Amino acid sequence: MVSESPVLIALGGNALILQGERGYIEEQFKHTDACMKPIAGLISQGLHPVITHGNGPIVGNILLRNECARDYIPPMPLYICVADSQGGIGAMMAESLNNELKKAGIHKTVSVIITHVLVDKNDAAFIEPTKPIGPYYSENDAQMYMKKGWHMLEIKGRGWRRVVPSPKPERIVEIDAIKTALEKGIIPIASGGGGIPVIEENGMLKGVDAVIDKDLSASLLACNLSLKKFVILTDVDGVYLNWGTEARQKINKLGIKEARRYLLEGHFLPGSMGPKIEAAIGFLESGGEEVIISRPEDLLDAIEGRAGTGIMRSWNK
Repeated sequence: MVSESPVLIALGGNALILQGERGYIEEQFKHTDACMKPIAGLISQGLHPVITHGNGPIVGNILLRNECARDYIPPMPLYICVADSQGGIGAMMAESLNNELKKAGIHKTVSVIITHVLVDKNDAAFIEPTKPIGPYYSENDAQMYMKKGWHMLEIKGRGWRRVVPSPKPERIVEIDAIKTALEKGIIPIASGGGGIPVIEENGMLKGVDAVIDKDLSASLLACNLSLKKFVILTDVDGVYLNWGTEARQKINKLGIKEARRYLLEGHFLPGSMGPKIEAAIGFLESGGEEVIISRPEDLLDAIEGRAGTGIMRSWNK
């Protein structure tokens, strides 16, 4: 039996469109169903989750579709594409989770809360884009898009992806609504895709073109809700040293000091595992007790310490 204490579960956008897939809606629903099934299992054991998600491949596809149709339909700014992805992914997750709960005979309300997140308009990320979005490209295609003005980043062993500004989250605008939902026993799906990025000018909110890292935003959300456990679900089975090499080594448990040292040594790449480790460190330093990083299909075992990687403020080897 798991604890009844609320836990934040952050699902990576890459878990919804796998490498090599086109992103058909049937594929996305298949993966969403698979991700929601273990979450429903945890709910049946008494756990009350707050759920958030990434949007990397999907928002990239929306932006690409946006540009391909620009001669027929006025293109929308990136932050509106983020909002579109937040609503679409949230709708899929709510439908899938509702169905899984119904199968288990559990009566819970699932609510998608459209969420804005405040960022600093002077964040250096607007000068140096680092957040990968969209599909993977070959080197030849990447070179072609770079000539068009895109910023591209090579992901070792996978290919090239477009990168966009990813400022750090500072404040979750709808935090009171999320807290109220949690207090009322509602399962909130919130801050999707890292949240819709906004800046503040003369006291007014204004959307800005960027994609906030969902792990950093999820860490902020978990801290704001005073949660003790934070689960990051991604497309790898845990945290590795020497990733992308023959010497790669999985870590089952990790203390915060070791996590910080390995991060500084460059084991965790920006736009990949790096932000997840940064998010874990920030959460633990703010009072959290444990961060778990695992694949969605390993969630039940990871919660019990049998899979994934557990990161704690202190861990005795």
